[in-house]
Amino acid sequence: MIISVASGKGGTGKTLVATNLASIVDDSIYVDCDVEEPNGHLFLKPAIDKKEPVAIPVPIVDKTKCAHCGKCAEVCQFNAIISGKDKTIIFEKLCHGCGSCVYFCPQEALLKKPRIIGFTNTGSFGNNIFISGNLNIGEPMAPPIIKQCLKNIKKIDPENQKIVIIDSPPGTSCPMIESVRQTDFVVLVTEPTPFGLHDLQLAIEVIEQIKKPCGVIINKSGFDNKSILKYCNQKNIPILAEIPHDMEIGKIYAKGELIVNNLKYQDLIKNIYEAIIYQYNKKEI
Repeated sequence: MIISVASGKGGTGKTLVATNLASIVDDSIYVDCDVEEPNGHLFLKPAIDKKEPVAIPVPIVDKTKCAHCGKCAEVCQFNAIISGKDKTIIFEKLCHGCGSCVYFCPQEALLKKPRIIGFTNTGSFGNNIFISGNLNIGEPMAPPIIKQCLKNIKKIDPENQKIVIIDSPPGTSCPMIESVRQTDFVVLVTEPTPFGLHDLQLAIEVIEQIKKPCGVIINKSGFDNKSILKYCNQKNIPILAEIPHDMEIGKIYAKGELIVNNLKYQDLIKNIYEAIIYQYNKKEI
């Protein structure tokens, strides 16, 4: 089973939920897909034993063959190519590596070369597996790194026997969508503020489009939860848990520690996991 922990905005407590869940499920796989700002390692403290580069194929021009016909620029959907009268220019960081330009070039003047944009890490913490990705500074495209992280899950668990906890990127753009595309259940973490509700609504719209079952966790609960509760009730989306707005949780988190190691919060995390399994099984029925 794959569980993705997502949110419509950053700072809602995604990593708090994902890392603590991963730590209580024996023989689980934790995947940090927030490849622009990965921080799950700060809490799970894994031993990393493998680091692998991730590259995308970008075109290079064979000047002896190029007729500057402009076909490559015409088929490029990302404006990564400019074809002039006597020069063709490739903007590598705009290239998505789709290969259309190479395929459609009538002179076969374009070749592919790999360009490294980041890397993945694989390791372990306790009996559990740790996977994360890092996008190189200045690179604009996170999805290729996320895709490689998800491929690494298949390598480790080809029979889908383990519980996988994915720490998704914040927001509702391509990186978040890529990280929940293969998931079985999405946990949306929000906070009881107008911004929290607004971004939760955006996230739920995305989840509905890709037809994934989901539930909501209200973090920093204790303010005015009514608007979120009302919205989730209208959408028939279950509230999995409410995490209290507790200074002690903030202090534990700031130290890079797991709140589940504190007796006060053990039942909270266990109940969240049980609620996820219950709602998932309910959807299956």
